Amino acid sequence: MSRIAIVLPAYNEELTVAATMEDFHKELPTASIWVVNNRSTDATEHLAKSTFARLGCQGGVINESRPGKGNAVRRALLDIDADVYILADADLTYPASDVHALLKPVLAGDADMVVGDRHSQGQYAVENKRALHGFGNRLVRDLVNWLFSAKLADIMSGYRVFNRRFVKSYPILVEGFEIETDMTLHALDKRFRIVEVASDYRDRPDGSFSKLNTVKDGVRVLSTIWNILRYYRPFLFFGGCAFLFAMLGLLAAIPVADDWIREQYVHHVPLAILATGLELVAVVMVSIGLILDSITQQDRRRFELELLRMNHPGVEQID
Repeated sequence: MSRIAIVLPAYNEELTVAATMEDFHKELPTASIWVVNNRSTDATEHLAKSTFARLGCQGGVINESRPGKGNAVRRALLDIDADVYILADADLTYPASDVHALLKPVLAGDADMVVGDRHSQGQYAVENKRALHGFGNRLVRDLVNWLFSAKLADIMSGYRVFNRRFVKSYPILVEGFEIETDMTLHALDKRFRIVEVASDYRDRPDGSFSKLNTVKDGVRVLSTIWNILRYYRPFLFFGGCAFLFAMLGLLAAIPVADDWIREQYVHHVPLAILATGLELVAVVMVSIGLILDSITQQDRRRFELELLRMNHPGVEQID
């Protein structure tokens, strides 16, 4: 029988943490539940501990002092040993009753990661009161689908199920709410199997407040787009920059070329220097893109070998 661990990151969720734990315990009474208390200043930790005592379920409270959901999830996945991991928020936005549908593909061996899709049924658009967040989600989703030739509906869902192979081969480097996007990128880049299962998203109950900030997280979305291109498609990113500099260089060279054609003499010397500099920068950008693209390919090769050794410990190391 597979050991199932439910991970619930929580920051000031005193109104919902107990009900979330109860709902998941009702659906999966033999699973362990882990509440990752991320510097809460309210009664979240106390309520979680009292709920554990009342339910008598396996698991416990993990205290993570470094702020950010990424840090909380990292701590949990490093410390908890299980065969299957369920990640959800402790705010009652993801129904525990959907967990069986999410578990099925992983338990059947058909998926490495299952994502609770909030969009397919249209519920997220109805329940979500933050229009700018919805726009940012769609922007990043469309970029990711284009870059990886994927057809994912929801790349930022916080309701996920993973097998052990995915969890133990996933290096968590992000610290905040971009953790879900990073998980999706890792799965796509490293060719893990992703399955989406429709889930009924619900907005937070009255009195419970989101930790998202429109301006701060808007900047984070732009930063995410920047990093996706830079880290996962370096030649496209630096090649695009090279094209931009090359075009600017050509524009700067137009008056210079006109001088030479008319008089065989360059009057616009500063523009000639600028054009030359811009074209040199373009060449450097292309070179950087090619080098980083080669490094990225080597990194993928090393990852595949490490994954092979993890699944088959007898395989010798190959460099």
